[in-house]
Amino acid sequence: MKKITKETYINWYKDMLFWRKFEDKLAAVYIQQKVRGFLHLYNGQEAVLAGALHAMDLAEDKMITAYRNHVQPIGMGVDPKRVMAELYGRVTGTSYGMGGSMHIFSKEKGFYGGHGIVGGQIPLGAGIAFADKYFGRKGVTITYFGDGAARQGSLHETFNMAMAWELPVVFIVENNGYAMGTSVARTANHEDIWKLGLAYEMPSEPVDGMNPVAVAEAMDKALSHARSGKGPYFLEMKTYRYRGHSMSDAQKYRTKEEVAEYKKIDPITQVLDVIKKKKYLTEKQIQSINDEVKDMVSECEKFADESPYPEKQQLYDVVYEQEDYPFIKHRL
Repeated sequence: MKKITKETYINWYKDMLFWRKFEDKLAAVYIQQKVRGFLHLYNGQEAVLAGALHAMDLAEDKMITAYRNHVQPIGMGVDPKRVMAELYGRVTGTSYGMGGSMHIFSKEKGFYGGHGIVGGQIPLGAGIAFADKYFGRKGVTITYFGDGAARQGSLHETFNMAMAWELPVVFIVENNGYAMGTSVARTANHEDIWKLGLAYEMPSEPVDGMNPVAVAEAMDKALSHARSGKGPYFLEMKTYRYRGHSMSDAQKYRTKEEVAEYKKIDPITQVLDVIKKKKYLTEKQIQSINDEVKDMVSECEKFADESPYPEKQQLYDVVYEQEDYPFIKHRL
């Protein structure tokens, strides 16, 4: 595994703080009705992405996930201004403003969505991995889904085929405790989702999804396994979301005390504590990063605010790919 260094911790802090503030800004502009439709935020789950990116080969590996999908493409290298523009429904967005919150996409950066159908991305992730194996490519597909999606029948069909064909895919359930408002304990007679993989003799294990170091170590092992031709790996990231399932969620199914307990192990705070303890940064340098992150989020908001809406003709023009399409330069 790539060594976890001083620079790793500093980058983790800056990245995770930016993702958190990016989502906070989206929550604010959603209330202003600048973003419409559904909005599912990632607050609290940042370590799952930060640790994974440390272990991934971004030149080869691919990623696919569900509708809580704003910060993952940013981590993969997509311009965050274009992500925010997509949420605003502007033509400068990653899908010309036609995908919105739940359908961010970038083929160029290896990010394949953003899928609104619960569990729909699970077989798609295996399909991407099948293509890599078929064409002899070295990439591994990281396939994320939530604890609610783990109850879909498509998971079992996909696990069976992925093992039979030894596909280079790492399946990751981000178990944040609730499928919308239904706790994991109420959806099955067990709470250890990682054990589902054992029925297919798939290497499977639980991971502390609030700690980027634990995530990076587990991901390195899983990616190495899949990349070496041994087939899929299944990880259960035990994490937590600080906001509701979506912006319309009143969160009556959990207590404020429960949320407060999980905030004691906030992944951003954990990383910052290490930085301070090991004196990787001074207080002034930390504040400089905080200010830089604030400015970056403001730039994203300004870009989205000033970008135009798509013309109505775009509804017809994008049905078929046209090389002379005026916004083809934005195609990913």
